[in-house]
Amino acid sequence: MKKIPDTDKKPILLRVSLLQLASVTTAIVPLQPQEEKIISEPERLIAQVERVNQVAGELEAAILELKAIANTVNTQRRYPLFKKELGNICQYFAVSVPWVKRKADGSFILTTRKVDLFRAEREATLLAQQLRQRTKKRLASQRQRKNKSGADTKCLFKKVLVNKS
Repeated sequence: MKKIPDTDKKPILLRVSLLQLASVTTAIVPLQPQEEKIISEPERLIAQVERVNQVAGELEAAILELKAIANTVNTQRRYPLFKKELGNICQYFAVSVPWVKRKADGSFILTTRKVDLFRAEREATLLAQQLRQRTKKRLASQRQRKNKSGADTKCLFKKVLVNKS
């Protein structure tokens, strides 16, 4: 048998070059808190007006969603929490949300804006009426065309009968 020399006992020679340290002219700036943007009072006022109106819009949407949910509960009546003999689950009175308006001179008015709780129902009723009217007109025009073509056929039939006699 041949003897295999152990190579792991021999040192491995690698050329390692030591990096020379160069002088650094620019350093990384340590993290510092950003300077707060200083806004003027008029800018804060305008931002707050926008915020009030945004929250008012969200509140109006939440109120309309409440009404939609109550209507669903009223129509389904399968919820054991509410008694069947109970009429409408929710009553509605006039509702408004705060609103800020800007006048022509640049000043502001804090007022309220009415929430139209029954707008969707009115729009649905109006749309239904418009569709009914279109259907009636379409049916009337179809009857006229049918009557016209029927009258033409009758006239033609009469002419044929008259010519044969």
